[in-house]
Amino acid sequence: MTDGLLPIHAQSAGVSRVSVMTTTPTDPPEFDIAQTDHLLTTTRAVRKRLDLTRPVDRQTILDCITVATQAPAGGNVQRWRWLVIDDPTLKQGLADLYRRAYEPYMASQRQAVQGSSPQPGRENIGAIMDSSDHLANVLQDVPALVVPCSLGAPVGSQGAVSGFYGSILPAVWSFMLAARSRGLGTAWTTLHLEYEAEARELLGIPPTVTQVAMTPVAYYTGDTFKPGTRRAADEVTYFNGWKS
Repeated sequence: MTDGLLPIHAQSAGVSRVSVMTTTPTDPPEFDIAQTDHLLTTTRAVRKRLDLTRPVDRQTILDCITVATQAPAGGNVQRWRWLVIDDPTLKQGLADLYRRAYEPYMASQRQAVQGSSPQPGRENIGAIMDSSDHLANVLQDVPALVVPCSLGAPVGSQGAVSGFYGSILPAVWSFMLAARSRGLGTAWTTLHLEYEAEARELLGIPPTVTQVAMTPVAYYTGDTFKPGTRRAADEVTYFNGWKS
């Protein structure tokens, strides 16, 4: 679970700013490619720029979920369920669970980077940690917390487990994209799942249902966002076999 911070061993060199190359199709494209790429490359994890004072009405969140449920699902079974938490007491309870897991997690992260040279793409690790701290401190104050769930549990072979999560995680990302297009900020978090059973009890979730994440939802402040630092596509793409 990363909540915006990759495990230290997962970092690698050779990162660069994303540069989306476009081609000119023979026929007019159905979409404005520049706008589509802008949405896809600037939907960031929003922590410090969440507007804690501006309400988010339920219909706007439902509109985002309507878009999200067009995501692919294995067999079109549509096992996703969406918990939208805007009750102050319940938000406080989830925030408390999140912080209980967050504190030891961040302590290990800080220890791992202490005294080491920043790796390419992580020169701003201090700022990332600072924004993560901020979110942990104000999580109960965001207008809504959305907990996407899936009926059932991931069991069986790797293919079965992949199919389980592959039938819900694309919908969560679609929700975040739909939120971004409406001026809302989100941030993928999973740390409350360290105490999944307590969260289930708090929210009345049946034991036959799996929580997969939690995202704050709030309007964001400022004008827009920039693409993140990523390795170039040709460095992470292998054609017709693994490249050692």
